Amino acid sequence: MSGVAQRWTTPADVLAKLRKRWESGALLADFLAEGPWLPIQLPIRGPVARELAADFAAVAGWVHAWSPSRQRPWRVENLPIGGRHVGVNELPARVWIDEPTVLWDVLGVSGVVGDFLDRFAIARLQTPRLVDWMVSHSPRVISLGAQWESIVATVEWIDKAGRPGLYLRHLDVPGVDTKFVERHRAVLAELLDVQLSPDRIDLRYGRSEFEARYGFARKPQYIRFRPAVVDPRFGGLAEVALRASDFMSAEPVGHRVVIIENDVSYLAAPQSADTMTIFGSGYALSSLGSAAWLGDREIIYWGDIDTHGFVILDLLRRHWPATRSVLMDEETLLAHRGQWVREPTPTLAVLEGLNDREAWLYRQLVEDAYGSSVRLEQERIRFSLVARALAS
Repeated sequence: MSGVAQRWTTPADVLAKLRKRWESGALLADFLAEGPWLPIQLPIRGPVARELAADFAAVAGWVHAWSPSRQRPWRVENLPIGGRHVGVNELPARVWIDEPTVLWDVLGVSGVVGDFLDRFAIARLQTPRLVDWMVSHSPRVISLGAQWESIVATVEWIDKAGRPGLYLRHLDVPGVDTKFVERHRAVLAELLDVQLSPDRIDLRYGRSEFEARYGFARKPQYIRFRPAVVDPRFGGLAEVALRASDFMSAEPVGHRVVIIENDVSYLAAPQSADTMTIFGSGYALSSLGSAAWLGDREIIYWGDIDTHGFVILDLLRRHWPATRSVLMDEETLLAHRGQWVREPTPTLAVLEGLNDREAWLYRQLVEDAYGSSVRLEQERIRFSLVARALAS
């Protein structure tokens, strides 16, 4: 095709425009809108008069490409063009799609549209609140295919049978399990926001916090700790795990509380009659803030020497300002230079709860003063230093 002919509209160009509008959902939305369906017209850019004489064979081939076919049952409107030198010729000027069925045939989506309209009709009867969402999100409904029925059934069950305190495992919908909910959590959340009454949605939580937002019980968080040796309530047990809610009122014996991040370091830490040791487990220890009785204890925190270790220390100090850190200083860091590793995702958070020495070391880490993303993990520190620091 000549450079001039490349500027002429082809059937593929028209189909691409229609396909783009289909994929956006606009065509189905227009079809489902109230009022009569309006025919679609798209302009065709073709040869001008001087191009007829310059390359009549190319023009003839272009005109032939617009001939009606089974794949392109649209209507082509011709307009006269030409003059005294080449005569007047009728050339394609506009494509018309007069009926929705023609549009679906052109796009090859007749079966898909039929399935969508069946689901749309059911929604009007059973879940009318979802109708507008389906109109504005038709591509998503279509992409879900046969999963759509199970998704809607899940939304209906939650709306009718759900009540506070149930776990997601209590869902009783054929073919639906917790793995299904996890895979389709995003669309379920959008539909539940539409279907449920406002008092059933806890807006303090985002859609990603599915259970909390829609009133389901969440998997309880457990606090692992090693009781003080003399604590009579735990019968000499070496280790105890309590639900966080129970831990808040447990008040174990012991004047001193040591919080340690690393699992093995927590298990290996020396015990004493007056000390209980808590496994921190990263940011999960934020739940300790509800244990008011900890305010009467001496609290010691030992975390990794990295940016997140200091963030957790800062978090603890928001609840208990007197929290003391151990083995989180430059001396310990430099004594283990050969044990350094790289922190995967350092943070740049502004921390206001650190003392001067901690804040200085944190700033050195943030600014890569010792190297890129330096990290000293707890389990890499010589145990003799650990025993001495925790016993002092």
